[in-house]
Amino acid sequence: MAAKKKKEKPRTRGVFERPKGSGCYWIRYCDAEGRLHREKVGPKSLAVQAYQKRKVEIKEGKFFPEMIRRKRAILFGELAKWYLDVPSVKKLRTCTRIKGCLANFNSVFGKRSINSVKPVDLERYQDRRENEGAAPATIDMELSVVGTMINKARKNGKVSAEVLEVFRNVDKRLTKGGNVRDRLMIFEEFNTLITGKHVVKWEIRGNAKEEVKDVSPQHLKSLLIVAMHTGMRMGELLPLRWSYIDRENKMIRFPLSLTKEGRRKKIPEDSPLTKTIPINYHVEKVLNALPRALHHDFVFTYNGLPVKKLRRSFQSACKNAGIPYGQKVPGGLRFHDIRATFKTNMLRAGVDKVFRDVILGHSLQGMDARYLKPTDDDLLKAIEQYTAWFDSQILTDTTSDTSQKTGLTYPTNSA
Repeated sequence: MAAKKKKEKPRTRGVFERPKGSGCYWIRYCDAEGRLHREKVGPKSLAVQAYQKRKVEIKEGKFFPEMIRRKRAILFGELAKWYLDVPSVKKLRTCTRIKGCLANFNSVFGKRSINSVKPVDLERYQDRRENEGAAPATIDMELSVVGTMINKARKNGKVSAEVLEVFRNVDKRLTKGGNVRDRLMIFEEFNTLITGKHVVKWEIRGNAKEEVKDVSPQHLKSLLIVAMHTGMRMGELLPLRWSYIDRENKMIRFPLSLTKEGRRKKIPEDSPLTKTIPINYHVEKVLNALPRALHHDFVFTYNGLPVKKLRRSFQSACKNAGIPYGQKVPGGLRFHDIRATFKTNMLRAGVDKVFRDVILGHSLQGMDARYLKPTDDDLLKAIEQYTAWFDSQILTDTTSDTSQKTGLTYPTNSA
């Protein structure tokens, strides 16, 4: 008798194996418009379930072909190009720094897909940047910028939440308080930068020449005096406009949206909120001596144009005065250290902590933020208390004129 043929298992509609014997199953179906679709699923049981799910979605009108199209994994270099072209990113004052951070990151990961990077890859990147001499704060900032880019991409449907989670779980290299500075500008250094002289030597056709010049240029002297008596950041001094100065009430009313605190709180640019800074007679004399330009409203100018940067001139002045400069130099001075000096000096002068915080724009803590509302008169009395202490510390003789007592001059800016 002929052997009986084995019964073949009935085929499941819309499900097929490819290649034969691989155990990998695909599904095939037509949508509501008659277009044929194929999807790779995996095991047969899952393929059957997927086929039935697609048929139900088509019947209920919930099937969209773009949902199943395989998207090519986007590369970090492509994502960075998209991110830097976002209008809100272009407007950021730190856009140049963001470009630098992304350039460093993309030198390693630029040609890799965003889905391929794992936490161990980021740890290796941290080690690499550390071996290259980058500071822990710089390494953390670079990964923070990339994380912000990934978060923006996630909100715009370009990446999944899993990718963002990789960057959120990376440990920071900078320990809390690890980069706190204790450098202050002493009175001798301040006085040297304002009133000091240095000798410039050069040679012309074999003849030695020399000339006595000021340690600091005129525009820097003005900025140093205002910084020492207001504690304003460089990023607040350079964009200072005459329209922000309330001469009648002796106040600088700086738009809160332009401050570091305002940007952190995302204060709108058209917000009427201001950071109020009292003016003492030192600042008042500097402002009275400065000329006003006709074609712009900026306070601090050089050759008639607004001062855009201050780093080189401050570095040169420190060099002329014999003062070490820079964060990485032992005992080096930075312009931002003047802000710490101002707040420390207010403490030494006995100014109340609330007034110190309000003048510098620091947030009040606890119930103080709710119930304490210092007025302009309160701030003026606080700055007068500080000024009296400052003048007593920097006295050089017993003349009646205070500007001669302190040895300070109030320079005019070059028009």
